[in-house]
Amino acid sequence: MRGVGVWLAPFNFLLSIAFPAILIVYAVTQHRAPSLSLVLVGLCGCITALWAGMYFWKMDTEAPRDEPIRFNRARRKVYVYRFRHNGLKPFSRSAWGARAEVYDWDNLHAEACSIYGAMGSGGLIETVTLAVLEPGTYKVIDRFHFAHELQQGEMYWAMAQLFMQQGSQALPLFPRPPRDWNNEKIRFNLARRLAPKVHWPEAIDLESRSAPSMHD
Repeated sequence: MRGVGVWLAPFNFLLSIAFPAILIVYAVTQHRAPSLSLVLVGLCGCITALWAGMYFWKMDTEAPRDEPIRFNRARRKVYVYRFRHNGLKPFSRSAWGARAEVYDWDNLHAEACSIYGAMGSGGLIETVTLAVLEPGTYKVIDRFHFAHELQQGEMYWAMAQLFMQQGSQALPLFPRPPRDWNNEKIRFNLARRLAPKVHWPEAIDLESRSAPSMHD
């Protein structure tokens, strides 16, 4: 669905202008100010359309091209590149953007969820998330997305466990190299063209790809 929002956004921006324009035309043609109820309807419509336009635009163009997860067996750490967004604050800069977060492998727990969502006549939505537990307890303090389908999530989680327990030599051999979303050739999807590339903070990038030294 990514790529639809960049076209819905201009429509909503035009709609936000249309509401006050209609009130002005009404006042000019009728030679009197519109009623309070009409002004409130126009104001609510303008704010809603402006909010929707900004939300659609930022969701399509500010989300990174990928949200990779790095598993470091030597450090027993998991590094997550996550896109944070807040629909209630579409104009805020601090509430939106990609951030790198670090979690202890021993505190992660996979969760599978399967629900029926509002998809026309109804549809099954499957997802697998990784829950971050408070050390020594089962209290969940954070969650992040891991896979869209249960079968895919089970496979990815099994490979992550295998790697963290035995190392890369225990993983199966893949016929093709991993996909690099940063260097992907994008032709027609405007949203993906405008989306920022994945850029790990320098310190975390180095730490996530190395083993701890004697000075750590």
